[in-house]
Amino acid sequence: MPAKIDLHSHTKFSDGYFTPQELLEKVSEKNISVLAITDHDTVDAIPSATSLGNNLGITIIPGVELSSQDGERDLHILGYFVDIEDEKFKKYLSLFKSERIKRAERIIKKLNNLGFEITIEDVLSLSETSVVGRPHIADTLVKLGIVKSFYEAFQKFLGNNAPAYEKKYYVSPQNVIKIIHDAGGIAIIAHPGALPEETIGNLIKDDIDGFEIYHPAHSSEQMKYYEGITNNYFLYGTGGSDFHGGTRSDANNIGRFYTPAGTFESMKRKSLERYTANF
Repeated sequence: MPAKIDLHSHTKFSDGYFTPQELLEKVSEKNISVLAITDHDTVDAIPSATSLGNNLGITIIPGVELSSQDGERDLHILGYFVDIEDEKFKKYLSLFKSERIKRAERIIKKLNNLGFEITIEDVLSLSETSVVGRPHIADTLVKLGIVKSFYEAFQKFLGNNAPAYEKKYYVSPQNVIKIIHDAGGIAIIAHPGALPEETIGNLIKDDIDGFEIYHPAHSSEQMKYYEGITNNYFLYGTGGSDFHGGTRSDANNIGRFYTPAGTFESMKRKSLERYTANF
């Protein structure tokens, strides 16, 4: 049976529902042999996951998912094979973490002004490493009985243009790509969806390494489109489940969306070349 390589997953260290151990147990059931943990703006789950993966026969790829913005469009960029001990890289992650807390505090202030009793401590208690996002605030609103569901929290208060919405801190795509490259990593656009041709062209000029093709949110037509882009421009086409779990249950996606083995091996070689060139 060919190896299954899932290069997109999340843990409780960012906005996932499960601990690294719980995630790996689920992954093991699906016969996945290589898993990238790509938490938002943190790599804190990587050390323990790597050790756990060794015991289960699962290779853990150090990854991260960083936010950027092109005009009014959000762009998430996945970094693979990053050196998690690189001081400059850790400095950037510390900045992202700090800005996430500031955003959460602004959202909470808006919720307080709307008459709801919620504190930053309530929200931080649901985050393993204080890498907080709107999902943590949504879960807190459910826990406090302010809303009945995660969906209702976003619909009423946290969604774009909702009463408690606050913009996220962004770094430009060019800078995010450089941050990943400088840490020896491979930079891939996560779940690109229907990106305009101009944006795709700009990302290629900015030295993006590839696009995530095989993703639960993509139609078969979108997958074929990005297969054509990556083939024409000699870029990497990756795939993964983007598994979060819990109230945003997507367990059926594990093992269905994965990266071709040849692509993975080529990425690994390129990362080694980049890391060696940086030092």
